[in-house]
Amino acid sequence: MSPVRRCSRTACGRPAVATLTYVYADSTAVLGPLATYAEPHCYDLCSDHSERLTAPRGWEVVRLAVPAGPARPAGDDLEALADAVREAARAPRAPRERERPAPRGREIDPMEVARRGHLRVLRSPDP
Repeated sequence: MSPVRRCSRTACGRPAVATLTYVYADSTAVLGPLATYAEPHCYDLCSDHSERLTAPRGWEVVRLAVPAGPARPAGDDLEALADAVREAARAPRAPRERERPAPRGREIDPMEVARRGHLRVLRSPDP
């Protein structure tokens, strides 16, 4: 499967550069930059189809600024991601919650029923 998202229009294989969504309650079509993730209720369009987009009579089309070419990750973003992965691999791992001894001097909350990581299950207060 190609990593580049394609235009949703039938028989069009060009790369998508914009995402079209509808707000039915407001009778509005919104055309903006390519969404981060493909959504089932949105349509990805190539530059040609996004420029020629029309809406039904009575509908408003809102056009947000769309970049000229296909979206590509910036070099700085990829380097920052790679640095974060390297840093996480170097960091010593903390023991799991079950293995970790209870901190000294920490009072146990009487409302606390259970704990998993940083999440706590609390008992409902009596009315």
